[in-house]
Amino acid sequence: MDALARAEALAAYAADTAGCVRCPLSETRTQVVFGSGNPDADLMLVGEAPGFHEDQGGLPFAGQAGELLGRLLAGIGLERDEVYLANVLKCRPPQNRDPLEGEIAACEPHLFRQVGLVRPRVVATLGNFATKLLSGRSFGITRVHGQEQEVTLGATSVLLYPLYHPAAALYTPSMLRALEDDFSRLPGLLGREPSAPVAFRSPVESSPEPVEDDPRAADTLQLGLF
Repeated sequence: MDALARAEALAAYAADTAGCVRCPLSETRTQVVFGSGNPDADLMLVGEAPGFHEDQGGLPFAGQAGELLGRLLAGIGLERDEVYLANVLKCRPPQNRDPLEGEIAACEPHLFRQVGLVRPRVVATLGNFATKLLSGRSFGITRVHGQEQEVTLGATSVLLYPLYHPAAALYTPSMLRALEDDFSRLPGLLGREPSAPVAFRSPVESSPEPVEDDPRAADTLQLGLF
């Protein structure tokens, strides 16, 4: 399947999922947040679930966390429209609570279908939920971030690369530094020449630090982040 065919297939699948009623989140969402970006991307980034602004706007990784993600990508010579962005859940959980097992199970086929259509070289999982689901392992993100592994998602073999979620890293200086370091390895994993590193720090580093191994470390702040 060439890039044009993949783009058309993704658009058709997005239209199909726009009316998804596989789980009760369909009753509380504003809209399905399917995914966005380059259907021929070598890099796919997978987060946890849409937040408030994503539920309103329909695109993943909005707000301050999305801005940080954009800067991290720029630091390795990539733009948002050169990668593919998605979440484990396509609908926002009420009050940004943790995803439930039934919701994850209902949405998993959508994510695997996206991976199968895009066929990225590298899938970077952002945070605990995405990492545990796609790695099939129970280790927390603090233990496994920056450690790539070969996995098969559906029928697609990819290099899985766990990363801290930008939403949590915004409020934890040590987590942000680790995220920057882990991002710096992505060009090598993608088989690209690394770009000159771009150093930056979050303007809110002085905020209280959440617990690093908590997959929803920034949950209480999520309405302001997404």
